[in-house]
Amino acid sequence: MPTTFPISGYVLAGGRSSRMGRDKALISLAGRPLIDHAVTKLRRVCADVSILSSDSALAGFAPIVPDLHPQCGPIGGIEAALSGTSHDWNLFFPVDMPLLPTALLWHWIADALDGSSLRSGRPGIRIFTAGGRPQPGLCLIHRAIAPLISSAIAREDFALLSIFEEAGGEGRYRFICQSPPDLQLPTTARATESWRQLTKPQVAAQPLWFLNVNTREDLALAQSRASALDT
Repeated sequence: MPTTFPISGYVLAGGRSSRMGRDKALISLAGRPLIDHAVTKLRRVCADVSILSSDSALAGFAPIVPDLHPQCGPIGGIEAALSGTSHDWNLFFPVDMPLLPTALLWHWIADALDGSSLRSGRPGIRIFTAGGRPQPGLCLIHRAIAPLISSAIAREDFALLSIFEEAGGEGRYRFICQSPPDLQLPTTARATESWRQLTKPQVAAQPLWFLNVNTREDLALAQSRASALDT
């Protein structure tokens, strides 16, 4: 079992947090800021981890990578990451998704490697679906997609899903949507077991794995499920 996978990890933390009224990345959940939760998850699975943001206040958690083209949303951060990544494959993780277990990330990447789509080096994109809805903010992207990302920004198309679908439609790339239940995730009744296994609170919180903490109500909901956070 590898210590980490040969991929780069990036926390998407460049949003304006307009609905929250303050920077979400530094909001505390169960005694730790959201950025700390996100960086910890990625360091468990990725060879290196950076934060996509221009906020110097986050530099104490991981290296900062600012957008090449500000005010473009998540795609701006993805463009910057792919322009300087040290790995072919790259994992992007939203800072405001604290209830998604690291175990899911680990087994998702392992499944992709076992399926040879990452190992073979064939360019592509993988995302999750939850409740039948695509979740493009959490994605695995090959750096060969970088020109398509830059082209979309140039024409002011900032919608991740449409860009990913365009990439898949070109034939040279693979675009795979996967549902969490498609993965064989080990579970345990003990929260003290390895984070590679799901705890009972995490299993119970599955409908909230892809919850984005955008409002104070979302934060209160996440706090009510604090027992489902990674240990």
